[in-house]
Amino acid sequence: YGLKCGARSLRATVEAVDSRMDVGRLEEERPPVGGGRLALRLNDIGRVRLRCDAPLIADAYADNRATGAFILVDERTNDTVAAGMVRTVGDRDAGAPHSPDVTWSPSELERSARWAALGTSGATVWLTGLPASGKSTIAAALEARLVTAGRSAYRLDGDNVRHGLSGDLGFSAEDRAENIRRVAHVARLLADSGTVAIVSLVSPAAADRALARELHRAAGLPFLEVWIDTPLEVCEARDPKGLYARARAGTLPGLTGIGAPYEAPTAAELVVRGAEVGAGEAAERLARELLR
Repeated sequence: YGLKCGARSLRATVEAVDSRMDVGRLEEERPPVGGGRLALRLNDIGRVRLRCDAPLIADAYADNRATGAFILVDERTNDTVAAGMVRTVGDRDAGAPHSPDVTWSPSELERSARWAALGTSGATVWLTGLPASGKSTIAAALEARLVTAGRSAYRLDGDNVRHGLSGDLGFSAEDRAENIRRVAHVARLLADSGTVAIVSLVSPAAADRALARELHRAAGLPFLEVWIDTPLEVCEARDPKGLYARARAGTLPGLTGIGAPYEAPTAAELVVRGAEVGAGEAAERLARELLR
């Protein structure tokens, strides 16, 4: 949806309807235990979690009605579909959602002390691009180059994380967003430990990549978005897994680039032309950028 708050306009995705108000009983209805989701219909009131494609500075509605109220607009019809209020504003972490009845357990080590003792420093390199653009090959080459040079590095590959960490997820827009959220948190933990986390995910939605970036910004950790810009026809010609062939045959709906859109980065730290640059050269360039 389009989201308008005060003078600011950006895009937002509805992550979840956390509760719906039963106006008859004045009670909040929660999602069913054991799974299931709530939906809001015409004139319903609810508490909704939104994910924006850029940071949004807002105030509590009680403090400022202009910057504490917002509307959601259907981008296809330009119709206003919802109006909302910001109840509270805090300085919570960008990854604030957490399990109930838990608190963050701080380390006895400051990050700077940990990094100094280990002689290392952490960061996340986030490689995004179409399937078969070369992300995994470049990520593997970068990991090997860094580790050989004595730097702690670990690759979080899109296929690998679906063996375990995200093994319960499919490829719907919601599941893709959840997969990226999980990987972004793992990458942030690795970076905090002093490791270079090398993420290679299609991550087609700009809002999901913005969330990963914001998680690192809030934690004061370096984040490099790298767009592996390989033309679709080149990716399709490579097709090592046969994904494009299956998509063209109609047996793999929703493949990014064929049945689903890819939102190209507009402000990536680095752009690699995948059809013109080999994996080794690209990895060397990324390593130099990290050292810089």
